[in-house]
Amino acid sequence: MAKIKTALITGIHGQDGYYLSQLLVEKNYHVVGLGRRLSGPKWPHASRIDYQVADLIDLAHLIRLLQEHRPVEIYNLAAQSQVPLSWEQPIGTFGANGLSVIHLLEAIRRTDSSIRFFQASSAQIFGRHRSQICDEQTPFRPHNPYASSKLFAHMMTVDYREGQGLFASCGILFNHESPLRPPSFVSRKIASAVARIKLGRQDKLALGNLNSVRDWGYAEDYVEGMWLSLQVEEPSDFVFCTGEAHSVQDFAQLAFEVVDLDWTDYVSEEKQFRQIDRTDVLVGTPNKAQEILGWQVRTAFSTLVEKMVRSELKAQIGSQ
Repeated sequence: MAKIKTALITGIHGQDGYYLSQLLVEKNYHVVGLGRRLSGPKWPHASRIDYQVADLIDLAHLIRLLQEHRPVEIYNLAAQSQVPLSWEQPIGTFGANGLSVIHLLEAIRRTDSSIRFFQASSAQIFGRHRSQICDEQTPFRPHNPYASSKLFAHMMTVDYREGQGLFASCGILFNHESPLRPPSFVSRKIASAVARIKLGRQDKLALGNLNSVRDWGYAEDYVEGMWLSLQVEEPSDFVFCTGEAHSVQDFAQLAFEVVDLDWTDYVSEEKQFRQIDRTDVLVGTPNKAQEILGWQVRTAFSTLVEKMVRSELKAQIGSQ
């Protein structure tokens, strides 16, 4: 009988933590989830996760965790991911997103250098490339504290790979959504508002820049790429995206179509909802991930939008 592998996931309680832990449980991993509390949400597979409270900037504590659980793979998904909050709390954002990665990499180096490490990087590290399709060779130009902290973490992962010989890979993740996306993100904001408007609980939806363009994918597809990144012979960095450009207006229009409403009757564009340093266009190409990992996007943009709206409708109706 094959030995059961142990994988450790930081940021276990988030959207990606849900989908990645579900994938690994299905692959018969023993999953150790690190977070700020010992219990998890009421997920179908929650009982299969070994929840541990962890301080990611406590090196001694991390070393003890690695010695106790002996993971073969570590997926670092923990982050402060709100751009506006990163301007309000830049030091805390750097600690959560940057210093934590150094501690994880050092814990691996000092405990077991054969552990494979995945760092969840963000497409925000590319910054403003309004006319350029981004790939692994695109220069980095972060324009907010969140993006800068993620770039620091990205480069430290590269440094430990090249300088210390660790199997450390980065996934540069473009916008990936799901019904589990926090309400502060525009995709979830739109889906939730559409459901409430359809049910007569809300009248209008105010958004920021309707022409802002993103490369939107489905989170469940992206976590498969994370896993594939650690199954190949050589570590590297991979862009995970759909390669398709869609505007906020496109998202809103499709969302309202799911409930047979005309978006122009309900949506307004308000300047106060525009984020500081919000890039207008951010689109990538997944060629490298497709060629080396065999990774594919399985969920169409329209399907993603429909999934989110129908999930919100179900939740809203269930709350009556």
